[in-house]
Order: sequence, then structure tokens, then C-alpha cells
Amino acid sequence: MVTDTPLYITNGTDLERAAGILEKSPAVAVDLEADSMFHFEEKVCLLQLATDEICYIVDPLSVSDLSVLRPMFADPAIVKIFHGADYDVRSLYRDFQIQVENLFDTELASRFLGYAQTSLEAVLKRHFDVQLDKKFQKKDWSRRPLPDEMIAYAAADVRYLVDLYHQLKSELAEKHRLDWALETCGEISRVRADTENGNPLFLRVKGAGRLDSRGLAVLENLLRLRLDIARKKDRPPFKILGNQLLLDIARIRPANATKLFGTGVLTEKQYHMYGGEIARVVAEAVELSLEDLPRYPPRNSQPHPPMIVTRRIQALKEWRDARAVQLEMDPSMLITKAAMKTIAEQTPQTLDDLRKMSEVKDWQIEAFGEEWIRVVRETK
Repeated sequence: MVTDTPLYITNGTDLERAAGILEKSPAVAVDLEADSMFHFEEKVCLLQLATDEICYIVDPLSVSDLSVLRPMFADPAIVKIFHGADYDVRSLYRDFQIQVENLFDTELASRFLGYAQTSLEAVLKRHFDVQLDKKFQKKDWSRRPLPDEMIAYAAADVRYLVDLYHQLKSELAEKHRLDWALETCGEISRVRADTENGNPLFLRVKGAGRLDSRGLAVLENLLRLRLDIARKKDRPPFKILGNQLLLDIARIRPANATKLFGTGVLTEKQYHMYGGEIARVVAEAVELSLEDLPRYPPRNSQPHPPMIVTRRIQALKEWRDARAVQLEMDPSMLITKAAMKTIAEQTPQTLDDLRKMSEVKDWQIEAFGEEWIRVVRETK
């Protein structure tokens, strides 16, 4: 079991020493804390690393160069254990260009094992009868100095992960699902943070598609204004003005600041802080010529599939649901809707036909491919 006292690392010398020890370990548990709830540009504020004997708490705000850890993360001989790895993998690459090889996600493993609850608290309670205290979960991890109890809290998230990995790996092997988990973990290790692609900001706002073109122009101006304010204030955009509020303004399109105040959409404080700027960008959007108005991308208007394809999809769904009950798993873990649609349309005759489909994984083909082919063939 990991020592109770984590080593808090705030300088390069200690980090190099820790990296040397970690590189000799067969398994390293990993977690991180970030500040996305408190700042405009989120960053990793703490990195927790643990073997089965020792726990390191690395402070990236004190020692910014974490390149000495890259060899350990890239070493395929060392398993890196996360719980819910997607966000962590994206953040490690974004902030430190750290790539992860040989990843094992204990949250994903729990889902493959059919656990009803897969949060870290629930899984640790199930395996070790320990109760995690999550009282610091929403704290600002960028503030310094960190209290000892926050450091201890951070260490708790990795303290049991190596032991948990061994137990989950054994359970998966017993159920012949280890390959299922490992292939999916390999895909997670390659995810990367989203980058700006020049698309309109309104495409990220749920409900924007119901606005007309003039409303979209207003919403786009409001979103850009919010970004500018958030950047200057170093706060997350949602803490400046919420999406629903901006959608309401885009629908109403008040002609001036007085009418904006009369809508009651803004609080008095928000009106005094941002009312003038909001009224200005709304007016600019209202004055745009018709040819300059944005358009929401047309939704895919695919024709209804032939009846036989619909029946094959339904047959595959029925197979999935019945198989999920047998395996005591979430049905979505067995096959995705996109994969069912492709299989129903292309009617594969062999496993090699299935391997040509990007929507299905190798483990799915090995475990269920023959069953899918039979279901499609027998559907009339």
C-alpha cells in the first residue's frame, strides 16, 4: 500500500529524482487537478503520481518543465493507470506535450465489468471499503500555497489505483474481457484537446439551430463579446454570461440599451457591467445586410433507409439488448448506433468485411462478429 505521506515536489531536482524512481516501476497511477472552473484558459495545476509504495504530488506552477516525465509516460513497459482518462490525457498533451503509452482506465474497466456505479468513490468503496471525501473537488487548484489537507485530498485519488488496477485486470481476464478494455484504452491514449477551427462560435451552443439568420448574427456577436470579457477578466466564459441568457437576447434583439434593460433578461448588476457593450454588438448584428448574415449548416437530410435496412438495425438492437442482459453490461458498450447502421447497410458476409468498417473495433469483431453476420443474414 502507498505510504500515507505524499512527497510534494516544487523543484526540478526533486522531480528528476522522482522520475528516476517512476521509470523503474511497472505501474504508475496518474491523476491531475485543473482550474477550468476559475480561469479563462484552463491549465493543469497539480499532477499526482503513485506507485504501489510511494506517492508524488507535482506542482506544475512551481516546476513548469515536466519534460523529464515524458519517457516514463511514453514507456510501453510501464502501465499508466487513470480513472476516467479522457480529460487527463488531453490535458497532459496540451500543457506538457506528454503522450501516454500503455494506458489502463479503471473507470472504463468498471464499465466493461458491468458495474452499476463507476465513479472513483463508488469503485473504491466496492473494492476497498474506503470513503473518499470530495469536499475539495470544486476548489481553485491554482491558488497557492496549497493547504496540507488539499494535498492529502489529491493524493487519495491515486493511493489505491495500482491495487485497483490489479484487481480489475484479474476480473476482466476471468470474464475474457481484458482485450476489450485494453483496445479501448489504447484509443483513449490518443485523444487530443479540441483546437479552434475557425467555425462560428454559435455551433457550440445548444439551441442555436432554432434561431433565424439574424438571430445567429446577434448570438455570434454576443459570444465573441463574452470571450473578450472573459479573457480580460481571466474567468471562464460561462461565469460571465450564460448561454441561455445570450440565446434569449438573440431572440429578443432589443434595439437599444434601454430596451435591453426592459427585457429583464439581465440582472441589474449585469446590465451595469455589460449592458452598453451588449446593446452595441446587438445593433451591429441587426444592421448587417442579408448577404452577410450567417447560416446554420443544413442538417443531414438523408432519405429513409430501405425497409430491410431498418429491420436489420432493429434486429441488431434486439441482439445487443439481449446480449447485454446476458453479460450484465451497458448495451452501448457492445456496439454503437453508427456501427449497427453501417452493418445493416453493408451486410457483411465475413469477419474480413467487418474489419473494413471503421465503426467497429477488433475486439468486437472477435467476440461478436459471427453473431452480427448471422443476425443480418437471417433478417427478412
